[in-house]
Amino acid sequence: MSRIGNNPVRIPEGVTVDIQGQEITVKGKLGELKQAFDAVEIKVEDSNVYVTRPSDSKEHKAKHGLYRSLVNNMVKGVSEGWSKELELVGVGYRASNQGQTLDLAVGFSHNIIFEIAPEVKVETVSEKGKNPIVKLTSHDRQLVGQVAAKIRAFRKPEPYKGKGIKFVGEQIRRKAGKSA
Repeated sequence: MSRIGNNPVRIPEGVTVDIQGQEITVKGKLGELKQAFDAVEIKVEDSNVYVTRPSDSKEHKAKHGLYRSLVNNMVKGVSEGWSKELELVGVGYRASNQGQTLDLAVGFSHNIIFEIAPEVKVETVSEKGKNPIVKLTSHDRQLVGQVAAKIRAFRKPEPYKGKGIKFVGEQIRRKAGKSA
């Protein structure tokens, strides 16, 4: 029994949900998202989206909660949007952007220049005495997470000093250095 899959997804004002065969389309003020689905039934009834499964087989149970979560993320994305913040921890670590191009100085002999997808808006914040922050926002949750993971992979936080690119609020497990 999927407790997540049984919950209906509420559709806020200004969001339209359209189902064509095995594809669901969600449109809102921030954009439009499409998702193909199988092994479940999706119905729209009086400003709610219901996801039901035809049987209790293992595949149907697994996809029941999955597609409900995906539809919920799509509805929230086109109405409110998703955002991730990355913090650059380290002496001399800097971030700047010109349009969709992110320029990172994270301790290598050269700067990393990263081209970001046009659906994701990037913003860099650099204040004196604080670590630089890269803010990513979009209507597509998957895309924001993927871009953030790629940026973080350039210099993952290390466990001894905590230097690297980390998510804001992420706790890094610290290790003790070698004892003399």
